[in-house]
Amino acid sequence: MSTHSRLKEQYDQNGYVVIPSLIPPNLFSELEAAAERVINKTRSGEWPHQRTVGRQFPPFDNDSPDSWGVQHVMHPDLGEPVFAKWYTSDELIKVVTALLECGEDELQMELFNMLINPTSHRFALRWHRDDVREDATEEEEQKALDVWHYGVQWNTALYEDSCLFVVPGSHKSARTPEQRARSSTLDPPTDPFDMPGAIQVTIKPGETVFYNSNILHCATYNPDAKRATLHACMGSIKSGSSRARNILQHGLNWMIEPSFRETLDDRGRLCWRG
Repeated sequence: MSTHSRLKEQYDQNGYVVIPSLIPPNLFSELEAAAERVINKTRSGEWPHQRTVGRQFPPFDNDSPDSWGVQHVMHPDLGEPVFAKWYTSDELIKVVTALLECGEDELQMELFNMLINPTSHRFALRWHRDDVREDATEEEEQKALDVWHYGVQWNTALYEDSCLFVVPGSHKSARTPEQRARSSTLDPPTDPFDMPGAIQVTIKPGETVFYNSNILHCATYNPDAKRATLHACMGSIKSGSSRARNILQHGLNWMIEPSFRETLDDRGRLCWRG
């Protein structure tokens, strides 16, 4: 069995897989420097597109004084082309096509954001699935999980990151009564390990965790632990419009502009598709 086949098998079985060294050595320092510049712009208010403390999903409240994420890192106005360069790099694309079982010509560019540590708030995001409502019935939940959405999401750490918690295998089955009791409200967990089956995922600098975004997952945020984690997803054109609602809520009108297309290499333009 090939390496990529084994990765695909682990991903399908567990709902996630950790892969090292997907950032070429010549790009790591560039990404780290660009991340630092972007984080500074976000915290100073110069870059308004941010994930703010107090909101888990868009729309975010720009009046909040603290941020836990940076939106749209490939935006031309940020002037950091290294992010798009890595998003379409050989190492990354090989894994994405293996996990999606598609060719490069079938890839669809989606989101690229960054997760950062807040400066003054310690908090958690609630247990959730990205595209299944927390109040879905067992039947509704299983029906949604049975639909393959032709996309993959990933976190790539520039610094050690232990924020993510997942329940392995939960992308395939509806929640148990005990799991449902801990994930049916908008309340974040006091202790993520109270969720039956939960594990903490730690990724070292340069490591990437690819995960099915409908796996049951949550995250904790610590202002004392430096974080700059590249948070992105990519889809396949096989999905049609099935992923559009979840993706377009992030406000991507800027991506259809020619000024963005001009920043992309040939592979990026193929994935872009307008």
